[in-house]
Amino acid sequence: MLHLSKKMRFLPYALIAPAFLLICIFKLYPIITTMTESFIVDSKFSVSTYISLFTDSSFWNSLWITIKVNIVMIPLQVFLAFVIALLVNSTIKGIGAFRTIFYLPVTISITIGCLVWNIMLNPNSGVINSFLNFIGIPSQEFFISKSQALWCIVIVATWKGVGYWMMFILAGLKNIDTSIYESAKIDGAGWFTTIIKITIPLIKKVLLFVFVANTTANILLFVPMQVITNGGPQESTNVLMFEAYQSAFKYGDRARSSAIVMVLLILIILICLVQAALLTEKDVVKKGRK
Repeated sequence: MLHLSKKMRFLPYALIAPAFLLICIFKLYPIITTMTESFIVDSKFSVSTYISLFTDSSFWNSLWITIKVNIVMIPLQVFLAFVIALLVNSTIKGIGAFRTIFYLPVTISITIGCLVWNIMLNPNSGVINSFLNFIGIPSQEFFISKSQALWCIVIVATWKGVGYWMMFILAGLKNIDTSIYESAKIDGAGWFTTIIKITIPLIKKVLLFVFVANTTANILLFVPMQVITNGGPQESTNVLMFEAYQSAFKYGDRARSSAIVMVLLILIILICLVQAALLTEKDVVKKGRK
């Protein structure tokens, strides 16, 4: 029996070993390889790639575009996902059909979705401009306008991603005991108060996960830029990930591409740490009050 109990102690480690091995192969190894490549120039260790990168105005422009678009896109997507999840979680008759409609963009390939949006927002023959002209608004340039292209990309990415994040939030809402809402209603709490005081605190960890995962996904997003605008017009949609892609596969500069990816990785880690710290701080404050 003693021998058997010793074996059982190692059983959990044996069960997670395959998953840990896969993480090492497909996650840790690429990161280590990328970091190594960013410091190798002509088969020698060098920081010249980073020096060249940080003195390149194109890099700083791409970094600013990446930060700017995500400052808008991440809160927008999480907010819309939360609102839609609340609607879908309601007891309105036929709401299941709306859940399918909201989730439908997730099932469509992002490349196909980008092509469809490119056709719809075509400045000359797109259905959106036809509708705008019908209601008396002049045609817009959309993806060929330096001032509009990036925000059109935000619309495409939001259309594609909101349904996906909605499902995570919806799962969190389903786990809330309905008796809590009933008690709040008896106490006279309104709809808005219930959401702020009950719903959001109870799904706080789910929202944190969505924020972190959404941040990672959006910072690494570049397919719409590649398919629709190719980083233009005038590099107005040239986000860092697309800059890394261009460096590696168009110009063959793997060291520069790896250096950009490392910058993106550090950026993602910093944002995730800030988000986690904010949540932890709120928990500490609440415990202190108790």
